[in-house]
Amino acid sequence: MNKRYIRLLIKILSVIMLILLGWLIVRLYQIGMFNDTNTLINVLKKYGIWAPIIFIFVQIIQVVVPILPGGVSLAAGVVMFGPWLGFIYNYVGIVLGSMILFWLGRRYGRRIIDVFVSEDTLNKYIGRLDSKGWHWTFALLIFSPVAPDDALVLLTSLTKMTWREFIMILLLGKPLSIFIYSLGMLYGADWLLRILGS
Repeated sequence: MNKRYIRLLIKILSVIMLILLGWLIVRLYQIGMFNDTNTLINVLKKYGIWAPIIFIFVQIIQVVVPILPGGVSLAAGVVMFGPWLGFIYNYVGIVLGSMILFWLGRRYGRRIIDVFVSEDTLNKYIGRLDSKGWHWTFALLIFSPVAPDDALVLLTSLTKMTWREFIMILLLGKPLSIFIYSLGMLYGADWLLRILGS
């Protein structure tokens, strides 16, 4: 088969996969999987041993499509799978999603960044991207559980940071922030409800 036809076939399959992925995201959003922890847990329970894979996929989606709130899935992972497995599944999904997001930023540049990064966030960080200290700034922000991770990943894709450096920062920086954020949401909300109820 001619190379041109193979490339065309790959492009057609890629478009079909993107359309199916878009439909799936809309469908999952409609049934409340991205904005209701209980709905997410109830849907995942139906899939038994496949639940972790589906959950990781949901985490990847919520990173790549940053209009979806990630806090719901972080807490759901801990509730559904327990603190340790929940942490691992959250970590794997978020790291894979962040790597895809970095690749998209490298591939499409400002076109994708202007869509997903707010003007305020862009103005706040754009002047620092070319500075020598951006590697450290990015590492510290990724380490923090309250930083706008998805926007930072996209912005960092505009810099000269290598894939190796990006992955190292991501692998070392994300565990603590995911752990604090997911457990904080789960047990912090429970503690607050007990305080308010007493």
